[in-house]
Amino acid sequence: MTGDASAEQPVVRRRGVRALGIDPGTKRIGLAVSDLSGTIASPLSVLQRSRSQHHDLAEIARIVREEEVEVIVVGLPLNMDGSHGLAAERATADARRLATVVDVPIEMHDERRTTASADRSMLEAGLNAIERRQRVDKVAAAIMLQSWLDARAHRAAGGGGR
Repeated sequence: MTGDASAEQPVVRRRGVRALGIDPGTKRIGLAVSDLSGTIASPLSVLQRSRSQHHDLAEIARIVREEEVEVIVVGLPLNMDGSHGLAAERATADARRLATVVDVPIEMHDERRTTASADRSMLEAGLNAIERRQRVDKVAAAIMLQSWLDARAHRAAGGGGR
């Protein structure tokens, strides 16, 4: 016995995933990214929608390449009863268009109440209305992505779920 436990037993690490969370809005797109282990989501940026869908998609594709993203998670704004309304249809259409310009899988994830939760947490942190408006979309994207990461970890641990 050498006293070095790491030399005696190999460390088994579950490989994480580098994920990009997208909170699509009509005026802004919130972006968040996970750490390399796929454990923690952090706000990344807010993309102002331009008049060109092509430009917006190209910008997201650039970020996917730069951040070495392995999966994209698009927020699905379901109605409170779980049904798909106009916002969910728009998010699904955005995801379909995005799939034509990136070579990574795209998943949809329930984002109900993420914007309200993001706004509430920033209000509690003392941010004023202007500061909250500038950050809310990327914070909401991070909350949604963290939910997806947590659900993924739960499934990997044998917890089942969606």
